[in-house]
Amino acid sequence: MNEGGQDSGRTARSVKRADARRNEKTLLAAAAEVFVTSGVEAPIRDIATKAGVGTATIYRHFPSRADLIVAVYRHQVEALAEAGPDLLATSATPHAALGRWMDLFVDFLVTKLGLAAVLQSDDPCFDPLHSYFLDRLLPVCTQLLDTAAGAGEIRPGQDAYELMRGVASLCAGAGDNPRYDSRRLVALLIAGLRG
Repeated sequence: MNEGGQDSGRTARSVKRADARRNEKTLLAAAAEVFVTSGVEAPIRDIATKAGVGTATIYRHFPSRADLIVAVYRHQVEALAEAGPDLLATSATPHAALGRWMDLFVDFLVTKLGLAAVLQSDDPCFDPLHSYFLDRLLPVCTQLLDTAAGAGEIRPGQDAYELMRGVASLCAGAGDNPRYDSRRLVALLIAGLRG
């Protein structure tokens, strides 16, 4: 095959890979929405309908429900991890970036896509998810805290793990109680970090 033929073959594969990645992101977004409203045991056909694809397409990307749940969880964690640096670049102050990121973190924790029970299951395929969560999000939270401290907006020496555990504990109490506003409590906590 000539050089031009090889280039067009590589281009076709690149386009196909880009399409596959786009399709996978669409499936993950649809699954996340369905999991929020119906839980992780929602019928695959509901996810397929939401994504505008057939169920075979979902099974081609994610052979089992566990594969889909893990992929959705990782996708949500990645979005949260990527948001930190973006917020630092676009927010008026580092403290504002920290507050906005914590809002996203609260959304993740409160609407954790029905994953709380899954993460406590005996299925070993879910074991690495907690470590993945910490590995991806602790550095982001640390960066936000360090930047805000460096700007003199919060007291230095704040521990990201401790803060994230505290926020998670505040969110755990939310349930369906309309008188319990975890977002308001987290905002008070973040305001209290000011020096």
